[in-house]
Amino acid sequence: MNLLVLGGTRFVGRQLVLTALERGHTVTVFTRGQSGDDLPPNVERLRGDREASDLRALTGRTWDACLDVSGYLPRVVEQSAELLKNVVKRYLFISTVSVYADGKLGPITEDSALATLSTPESEDIRADYGALKVICEDKVHQIYGQRATIVRPGLVAGPFDHTGRFTYWALRAARGGAALAPGDGQDITQVIDARDLAAFAVQLLEDNTAGTFNAVGEPLAFAAFLDQVAAGVGAQPEWRWLPKAELDRLGGEESWPIYAHREPVLNIQPTRARTVGLKLRSLADTARDTLAWAQASGAEGAGPGTEREAELLAQLQ
Repeated sequence: MNLLVLGGTRFVGRQLVLTALERGHTVTVFTRGQSGDDLPPNVERLRGDREASDLRALTGRTWDACLDVSGYLPRVVEQSAELLKNVVKRYLFISTVSVYADGKLGPITEDSALATLSTPESEDIRADYGALKVICEDKVHQIYGQRATIVRPGLVAGPFDHTGRFTYWALRAARGGAALAPGDGQDITQVIDARDLAAFAVQLLEDNTAGTFNAVGEPLAFAAFLDQVAAGVGAQPEWRWLPKAELDRLGGEESWPIYAHREPVLNIQPTRARTVGLKLRSLADTARDTLAWAQASGAEGAGPGTEREAELLAQLQ
């Protein structure tokens, strides 16, 4: 297939491009050219700016399918989708599990209630991220009908992760010793490797599959999550759990990537995606490869630094 990727130089987009190439497809990326570019030389680069409505590089071309990994605002997604509707056969939009209205109610399926905007005209991505993605999905459905495919990822991990969320735990586990962990180990998390997400998305295009799919990892208690990360990096840290009361007193849970206390916001069901081909590698494999990438690239994690962790550990004595 001849594929167009809107985005494609960072993390999920990058893995989409690499996966498509590995499976023998031709890839064109459309980007602003501002996030670095170390994609293989056989990837065609087109330059433009979706938010500035500069889509000139997309005119006069045809592709078998479009992978939209950089759409966050409905007006931006609508414009590119409209421009391409007669020159691509299928439009796959990368959305998010944040589209669901109440993540505290589970299990969450693709048919669960969706989020709504805080104000009708909002374009505040930080405040209305999920609700804006809902409207983006609607725009794609309206324009493409049965030629639309929606993929809703959860927390994504793996090499090239610029957020540093999962990377923090791979690096911290690898250091070993007494290591601070939030909560009591029973809070639930779900993580999917970006490479598994990419393989699933490309397969949907190969199979010309319509529909909406939750692309998420298996739910794990946080203690099991950390044990698998540690196994993947070949280490045996001594996890010291920071109870919720202490967590709140010392600054809250926001400092701890991938962690959420007793809110099954990640209780997302991937049954439909598994039915059409979603396959997941082990979390240990993801941790091993993420550590290798971080060590080679100098990437850092997004959690508390060594000094802050030492201070907190001392307060637990």
